[in-house]
Amino acid sequence: MAPYKEDEVKVDNVTKIVDTAKLHCVSSVHVNLHVSKVVVHPLVLLSVVDHFNRVSKTQNVKRVVGVLLGSMKPDRTLDIANSFAVPFDEDERDKKTWFLDMDYLESMYGMFHKVAARERIVGWYHTGPKLCQNDIVINEQLKRFTCNPVLVVIQAEPKDLGLPTEAYVEVQEVHADGTPPIKTFEHVPSEIGAEEAEEVGVEHLLRDIKDQTAGTLSQRITDQLMGLRGLHGQLRDLQCYLHEVADGKLPINHAVIYYIQEVLNLLPDVTSPQFVEAHNVQTNDQLMCVYMGSLVRTVIALHNLIDNKLSLQKNEKDKEKVEGIGKKDENKEEKKENKDTRDSKEGDKEKEKEATKKSF
Repeated sequence: MAPYKEDEVKVDNVTKIVDTAKLHCVSSVHVNLHVSKVVVHPLVLLSVVDHFNRVSKTQNVKRVVGVLLGSMKPDRTLDIANSFAVPFDEDERDKKTWFLDMDYLESMYGMFHKVAARERIVGWYHTGPKLCQNDIVINEQLKRFTCNPVLVVIQAEPKDLGLPTEAYVEVQEVHADGTPPIKTFEHVPSEIGAEEAEEVGVEHLLRDIKDQTAGTLSQRITDQLMGLRGLHGQLRDLQCYLHEVADGKLPINHAVIYYIQEVLNLLPDVTSPQFVEAHNVQTNDQLMCVYMGSLVRTVIALHNLIDNKLSLQKNEKDKEKVEGIGKKDENKEEKKENKDTRDSKEGDKEKEKEATKKSF
């Protein structure tokens, strides 16, 4: 397929929308989406990371593109179970010029369809890490295979905590002032899901990565710390969004403001005396458990120290006994040698006396 120009598809103000990279949802009212949730399997993540690593070693590219295969469930949950890479290239200086090998895509999909007929093309992916200017136009090309393709941005080298996936669907944004509608992306909730066989395979792959010496408590604390770091990052992004809205850099999105207000309403009243008392009681209980655990560890350490000292003393006494027995044996041998020497000297003297008598 020849290099494709973005001007061939008429999409107004797409550049203006995508340039605001902080926007996940620009549309005002999009309630009836054809996808309610996107579930990405671990096999897809592994394939995308392998694709990115292979291409980045040979070419100087910032992102790679591929096709997602899966099926739609009755509850409008899109289950993405497989994927394959597609040759893709774009001009870094001019994002309007890009190339996607559609012939390769069709041939690969034909082979995949022979192996797994239930899996069909449901969308495409790229490694972002954010939405790009020409994503709308690439999405138009994927409509040859599916009516409503889903875009999943998968971060092959994630720098922040949290899920490395962001799912989007194309929607029409209608303005209240009567201006022509424009195409943009609507954010869709995504999660990582796997079947039992895939979970076993992932656990086997992670066996060499996880610290087997770490206990359950330390692992749980580590997971909680990672969760808190992710929450802190999301709150920081939320704060930046509100500051930009207050400064007039971003338009007011009443749906987003409503969700923020709903989240804030879920926060407990920390100034309530009952809450303060309950929090103090629970904190004291936990600290008491920690204190008792420290005392038990201290007693066990002292017990081991005393046992070690007693064992050392016993070993020293046994060593002294062995050395004493060895010295006694040496003394006996010396005495025996001295006795033999004296006996031999006395025998020599008697022989000399007898020889002297015979001579006379």
